[in-house]
Amino acid sequence: MGNVKITWLGHSCMAVEKEDYRIVFDPYGDNTVPGYPPLRTDADLVLCSHGHSDHNAAELIQIRQDAEKKENPWKITELSSFHDENGGKDRGTNTIRILDDGEYRIAHMGDLGCALTPEQKRALSGLDVMLVPVGGFFTLEPDRIHAIVQELQPTVVVPMHYRFGAYGYPKIGTLDAYTSLCDDVVIYDGNSLELPEDGAPQTAVLKFTE
Repeated sequence: MGNVKITWLGHSCMAVEKEDYRIVFDPYGDNTVPGYPPLRTDADLVLCSHGHSDHNAAELIQIRQDAEKKENPWKITELSSFHDENGGKDRGTNTIRILDDGEYRIAHMGDLGCALTPEQKRALSGLDVMLVPVGGFFTLEPDRIHAIVQELQPTVVVPMHYRFGAYGYPKIGTLDAYTSLCDDVVIYDGNSLELPEDGAPQTAVLKFTE
């Protein structure tokens, strides 16, 4: 089936690559997230979880030549959720997306701000990778996210949407607010990981690189 590479591009922006097909999730706009440099990369497909400027700057991503002619190796399932616990009245909606190539199942949770429904939990069962916001305030708080992870048991959890140093919104929490709840933290030297990994459950902390 081929290896799959997952790269953290900052904030909630993630790239998932298989062979020569590259999907970019939630690109942030210039000067929308404190500390982060302008985002410039390319993709065959751009997917945004919601319309906020720190997640929907699709126009900044260069679409690769012949992207429309390529076959997307992933089946994409969308789950409609909310950015808050008030039915979207505070911050709007949020789209969770699941990629499935028949071997790996990867979910980008966007800015999840509400509890999951039983139907959503069933759809998110058996994940190989969950890309999940852990900084709280604009999303579910770290303990609530951790409870979801504990219930769904994805093999690999990749934290995103948190504050570290000069990077990220001052109002959101730091990574340790989440990782202090975990006993399987693996810290990577770079900003990417490749599947297949060794199969052991892990909270994979990727290092942002400009």
